[in-house]
Amino acid sequence: MAQGAALDKAAMRLADQLKDATGDVHRQAERGGAVALLLRGTLTLQAYARLLANLRPAYQALEAGLLQWREHPALRAVVRPELFRAAALEADLVALAGEDWASRVAVLPAGRAYEERLEALRRDDPMLLLAHAYVRYLGDLNGGQVLARRLASSLGLGAAALGFYRFEAIGTIETFRDDYRRGFDQAALTPAQTQAVLAEARRGFMLTMAISQAVVADGPGEG
Repeated sequence: MAQGAALDKAAMRLADQLKDATGDVHRQAERGGAVALLLRGTLTLQAYARLLANLRPAYQALEAGLLQWREHPALRAVVRPELFRAAALEADLVALAGEDWASRVAVLPAGRAYEERLEALRRDDPMLLLAHAYVRYLGDLNGGQVLARRLASSLGLGAAALGFYRFEAIGTIETFRDDYRRGFDQAALTPAQTQAVLAEARRGFMLTMAISQAVVADGPGEG
């Protein structure tokens, strides 16, 4: 039975394995910190700005790494610049906190830790950027529209402050999302590489949770 289960697992597509391997930490990420308050509609505007400011360095590092390694066999199918979010995050921060947002909204140690992890992978093990592309972009495509509606309702944010959740260059989100998931299945990893990617995806969710919790701990998070 154990051998059969292992064979079944190995036969799963990578995107399905990633979903299966990260399901528990994904649920944890939605149940605590700033994300939980956002979903409940009680996150303050200041805490939301802190959340974006602390995610932005990770997106910058990830997107620079993906562009640098866009011809890497494991990454080629998931490097889609139309998904990149760093510029949208900056525009939203300007709308939320003004042109001088960078001097007013702190990047916390948890935000730097995520950035540093991605810079290390860019330098030493770019294949593992695949895991963070899964965590970040499929998460944005899957849950982003729900979050945008909550923010519009709870904080009264308009389109100028919600660009992070708009994907104007990809067509229909559902169609693009399904196509993007198939890109992970084209990575053609060895079993050992697959396990490393699965472990790194879990790490990506944990780094995200650390940011979410730090954002609330740093100041008034709930209003």
